[in-house]
Amino acid sequence: MATDAEPARIPDDLRQFEALEAIIRRLHGPEGCPWDREQTHESLRPHLLEEAYELLEAIDSGEGDAIAEELGDVLLQVLMHSAVAERTGEFEFGDVYSRIAAKLIARHPHVFANATAETAEDVRESWDVLKQKEQPNKPRLEGVPATLPALAESQTIQGRARRAGFDWPDIHGPLEKLAEEIGELALAETEKDREEEFGDVLFVIANIAATLGVDGEQALRKANGKFRRRFGLVERMATEESLDLNELDIDALDELWERAKASERGQL
Repeated sequence: MATDAEPARIPDDLRQFEALEAIIRRLHGPEGCPWDREQTHESLRPHLLEEAYELLEAIDSGEGDAIAEELGDVLLQVLMHSAVAERTGEFEFGDVYSRIAAKLIARHPHVFANATAETAEDVRESWDVLKQKEQPNKPRLEGVPATLPALAESQTIQGRARRAGFDWPDIHGPLEKLAEEIGELALAETEKDREEEFGDVLFVIANIAATLGVDGEQALRKANGKFRRRFGLVERMATEESLDLNELDIDALDELWERAKASERGQL
């Protein structure tokens, strides 16, 4: 590791991981960037979340160059936090690498030891068993970040409960539960009750998504994107026909919506 008097040398080949690490160390060094040297885990926190969402958007686009760029931005956040920790004496870059490396080896005995796993489901089951052995008294739902988007959190905690055997045997159970919860929502009279019952509806929907093998967060993100596109088409159609959306009744709005759907599907 370079000292304060000896800046890290940056390798000529920027495709090497060592080059990126050296750049980050130089930025955080005594002759580095004033902005970088002022950063803390707390100040960097929003950037990590923002870059993670930008990566998800790039993945949705399916564009390899965009995915590569956004992966680099996420990796930058990991290295920035590591540099902050090294600068303040919390831990070093190597501690981050060694901990994840040791965890991967320990959690993949079918690759690095003599265990066997024929399918992806075998691996998932083995992973859960190994996690429980590492911390046998740790509650299964502990460690699920409360900062996750609520839908993603719901699917995560329900997934952990499911792997412990706490689930309906088939799709009929959650579908019946959804009908029950919707009925209770319809009867709710106070704001507090409506909020609680609506939350129950969403919770069951998250369970149904997982039962069907659907990522609820991703499915909703795609539905949001579809609505954005179609509503944009509705607005353009209204503008082209000199229509004011605020003055149209529900039938006229519905007609524009159906035309937008047909146009998107190439039927117009």
